Amino acid sequence: MIGIVNYGAGNIFSLTAALDRIQVGYGMINNKEDFDQFDRVIIPGVGHAGAAMSKLNESGLVETILSLQKPVLGICVGMQLLTSYSEEGDSELLSVFPLKTLHFKNRVTLKVPHMGWNSVKAEADCPLFKDIPEDTYFYFVHSFFIEHNPVYTGATCNYGIDYSAAIQKDNFYGVQFHPEKSGVHGEQLLINFTKI
Repeated sequence: MIGIVNYGAGNIFSLTAALDRIQVGYGMINNKEDFDQFDRVIIPGVGHAGAAMSKLNESGLVETILSLQKPVLGICVGMQLLTSYSEEGDSELLSVFPLKTLHFKNRVTLKVPHMGWNSVKAEADCPLFKDIPEDTYFYFVHSFFIEHNPVYTGATCNYGIDYSAAIQKDNFYGVQFHPEKSGVHGEQLLINFTKI
C-alpha cells in the first residue's frame, strides 16, 4: 500500500488515477500516525517549492518523513522538496539530498518553463527504471531543476543543460517528471516503486 502525503500542494487526482490504472492500493497521509498504515510513501507536489515547504512544515509531518526507513518517492515539486535549497522563494528545504534546486532562467536559452515530453537517460543501478527502455520520453512541467550530481543522479535529462531527472539516496527517490502523466512507461515506473 502506498501512502500519499496530503499536505495541500499536490496534484493528487492524477496520481490516484494512475495508481487505480495499475491496481495499486493507496491511501492519504494526513497525520503522523497514518504513516504506519503504508509500506511506501509518495510526496506529490505542484506549484511553488517555497509555498509547498511552508505547507509541509504546517502539516507537522516533516520530522516523520525525515525518519522514514521505508521507500519514499518525491514527484516534481515533491522531489525538489528533498533537496537542501531552492532558488524558488529562496527556500530551505528538507535536506535529504545535499543538492540545490535552481531556476532555468539565465542558465538556458530555451523557453521556460520546460513543458512537454523529453527523453531521460537512466543510470543502470536506478531501480525505478527497471524494464523501461533507454532514452524513454516522460512528461515534464517545471521552471526549476535539480543540479546534476553523479553521486545522487538516478537519471539525467537535457534541456539546454544536463540536470537530474531522477535522484536516489538510500530509501529516498525523486523524479522531476510526472510518471502519472507519462503513459505506460510512467506506469511502469510506479510499478517499479512498489517493488523496491
